[in-house]
Amino acid sequence: MTGPLIVQSDKTLLLEVDHPDAPAARRAIAPFAELERAPEHIHTYRLTPLGLWNARAAGFDAEQVVDALVTHSRFPVPQALLVDVAETMARYGRLTLRKDEQGRLVLVTTDRAVLTEVARHKKVKGLLGDRVDDDTVLVHPSERGHLKQQLLTLGWPAEDEAGYVDGEAHPIDLTRDGWSMRPYQEQAVDGFWDGGSGVVVLPCGAGKTIVGAGAMAKARSTTLILVTNTVSARQWRDELLRRTTLTEDEIGEYSGARKEIRPVTIATYQVLTLKRKGIHPHLELLDARDWGLIVYDEVHLLPAPIFRMTADLQARRRLGLTATLVREDGREGDVFSLIGPKRYDAPWKDIEAQGWIAPADCVEVRVGLSDAMRMAYATAEPDERYRLAACAAEKLPVVERLVERHRGEPTLVIGQYLDQLDEIVDRLGADLITGETSVTERQRLFAAFRTGEIDLLVVSKVANFSVDLPEASVAIQVSGTFGSRQEEAQRLGRVMRPKGDGRTAHFYTIVARDTVDADFAAHRQRFLAEQGYAYRIVDADDV
Repeated sequence: MTGPLIVQSDKTLLLEVDHPDAPAARRAIAPFAELERAPEHIHTYRLTPLGLWNARAAGFDAEQVVDALVTHSRFPVPQALLVDVAETMARYGRLTLRKDEQGRLVLVTTDRAVLTEVARHKKVKGLLGDRVDDDTVLVHPSERGHLKQQLLTLGWPAEDEAGYVDGEAHPIDLTRDGWSMRPYQEQAVDGFWDGGSGVVVLPCGAGKTIVGAGAMAKARSTTLILVTNTVSARQWRDELLRRTTLTEDEIGEYSGARKEIRPVTIATYQVLTLKRKGIHPHLELLDARDWGLIVYDEVHLLPAPIFRMTADLQARRRLGLTATLVREDGREGDVFSLIGPKRYDAPWKDIEAQGWIAPADCVEVRVGLSDAMRMAYATAEPDERYRLAACAAEKLPVVERLVERHRGEPTLVIGQYLDQLDEIVDRLGADLITGETSVTERQRLFAAFRTGEIDLLVVSKVANFSVDLPEASVAIQVSGTFGSRQEEAQRLGRVMRPKGDGRTAHFYTIVARDTVDADFAAHRQRFLAEQGYAYRIVDADDV
């Protein structure tokens, strides 16, 4: 037997999962290949320009990519594909944004024909100023982000070396008393800082907030932190108070509840994207101070208005933090061009092997529908079928049995539909957190769960992101947001904080057999399969 990888001329890579060298091959191709399908035995990856450009920006060259493909391939790699990989990666950096000797923003090329080609394009022409010479053209500073977006669309991503303003100085140091940054966190901070702006990808539970604090200590300037919700904002504040020299008076919260602007301001996406009479009144927050650093927590969730305003913030250092760069709306290109390319990416299994996140056992439990339910499903309108299958009553006894099996272990039951969650709460006698739960009550219940006062919580999708529940060790997913890969990753992440006794985390997803529920589950699992997690499939009767 030779390598576990079959490299095909249509840019698909087939990985034989059961091959002894499959884990090494997966690690080798992860920086530049995207997983498309992950059934039991053969996983399908695809090479895309954006994946190759992200790898290029992260320091990988075409020679390393070609070597990974050739080393792990079972058959000779098609020559045309190797040429295409090299030529695609060579497109990155053929155009560069930088400051000239007079301090003007210019677009410079190493390939005159490329500059001539893009400058003639109707969507680029209006973003450029006068031609300085054959290889250089002026760019208005306000168009720096928009130009990068358009160049990426045209297949000529520009490397941005134009630098950043320092912003208003503000002393921030890490406290270092009784703790130290983990090696991969230091590497992530250094990778971001050396690149200037960009995205750090780390597993849930691996300490992305610490990376944010490390970047702030490097910048030593006023910082705007954008987060998904108020609970997350307060967890960021608590972590910064614990890990840095910042005091409560230096950290402001800008949310639905409070409107504080301080040297370090933590704002929610919701309040920034709030619209009144066709305008976003709170976007002025972005100009309220001379920010030296902007941190985007859960960057894969950025709403469109935040992208639009980020296009105008290209002179500020920007750090995106996420567990997965997958965006269900396909806007990964906007993250690349407006926040920055991927600067650091730690595979989940590598962090697990180092003991920084818990090992996880992923199980898909398949339930059969009753005859009446199958008929109701068969006659339902297509847009109603997922809800019918996802909320099938047959799932409820399985939830009860799983909760009983893990009684005494901190357990989360997670779902999408509130009526389904209400029914589960009635059967289990558990506490419930949804979007309608007040921030104060959420914090009280999360605190009670963290201290062990309660060991069972039923939560809606509000708990998908930025909720720190370090001792949670069991998650039972009853329904999700259709086929969202990012949601699956975040939900598994709820139970991956390392446990004091080193025990394994358990992640169950309960799926209705022979329905779109099963189809969406297969799609959701793709990202985790890419990270090396395999789902065992069991029948509900065996639970």
